[in-house]
Amino acid sequence: MTHGTRMDTQTPYLDGDRGWRDTATRYALLPLRVFLGVTFIYAGLDKLTDSAFMKSSGAGSIGETMRAVRDSAAIPALVDLSLKNPVGFGYAIAFGELAVGIGTLIGLLARLAALGGALISLSLWLTISWANDPYYYGNDLAYLMAWLPLVLAGASMFSFDAVIRGRRRQRTGGYR
Repeated sequence: MTHGTRMDTQTPYLDGDRGWRDTATRYALLPLRVFLGVTFIYAGLDKLTDSAFMKSSGAGSIGETMRAVRDSAAIPALVDLSLKNPVGFGYAIAFGELAVGIGTLIGLLARLAALGGALISLSLWLTISWANDPYYYGNDLAYLMAWLPLVLAGASMFSFDAVIRGRRRQRTGGYR
């Protein structure tokens, strides 16, 4: 066969090495995806099952937490917005974390899920953990940075997105 259509989906390195480095590169974001997915699912479920959290006032409630950080937040207007309906905001964060975690873990609309995770982490950094000194004591900034590679790369391995891409390629003859 002198001419043919190239059917592989991975671009080889320039030196032709398709060994362990190529495999490691393809799987590099998988541990991050699993960690962030499981963590955000756990965080969402933890909020939904904590009876003290889903209240507008009282110890451990979302309302008290937001009132406590209002004056130290980078953007107090975000805190004021959440204080208009703290319970609704608590549910929005919890269900948002669940959706982001599930989407990331199973790799369905993975870039969109990662963007959602980055936005949740950004909003928490600008409100809850903004006053941490030094800044690296707060974990929300680290989570924000961890989401960025997944926003850029998506979920190429063990994901519904990869299955959908593969089926689309089969329908179009391998050109998409």
